[in-house]
Amino acid sequence: MTAVVDVVRRLVAPLTRTRAFRALGPVLLPPIEAVLGRLTRGRVQLSALLVPSLVLHTIGAKTGEARDTALMYTPDGSGRAIVAGTSFARDRHPGWTYNLLAHPDAAITVRGRRMPVRATPLADDERDAAWARIEAQWPGYRGYERDSGRVVRLFRLRPVREASVHEAVSAPHPPE
Repeated sequence: MTAVVDVVRRLVAPLTRTRAFRALGPVLLPPIEAVLGRLTRGRVQLSALLVPSLVLHTIGAKTGEARDTALMYTPDGSGRAIVAGTSFARDRHPGWTYNLLAHPDAAITVRGRRMPVRATPLADDERDAAWARIEAQWPGYRGYERDSGRVVRLFRLRPVREASVHEAVSAPHPPE
């Protein structure tokens, strides 16, 4: 199965770097992911058919309201994950990155299992190694950074004990 996924990734990856995908992806993918998440109670994500995917549960930096975002992640050992704020190569950082900067205690759902995490922005000296790891999983992904004209925010998500996470992110998820 892994060989099939690798072949599909190599075929689909170039399509994700097209103008059409960058225009339509942000409009079409989030609602599709949301519906699929509701139907499967968070156990299936469209993006997870190609890459490791999670739902990031944050607290809004400005609103203080709970926010959920489906993201690709790259495993980083010991249960940690790296997420990249590429936002389909848009020129602005995605909202979830502001949320993590304001409220680093968050939660993720992976394959229907929710767990608390603490987000830490990657230091400059860690970025090249992180990008190499990400691109081993999804070739050409760093092109989003180049094409966006900004330095993409990279975060390491580290599992933490339940009691140390802000209560506001522990609202029941996924929605039924």
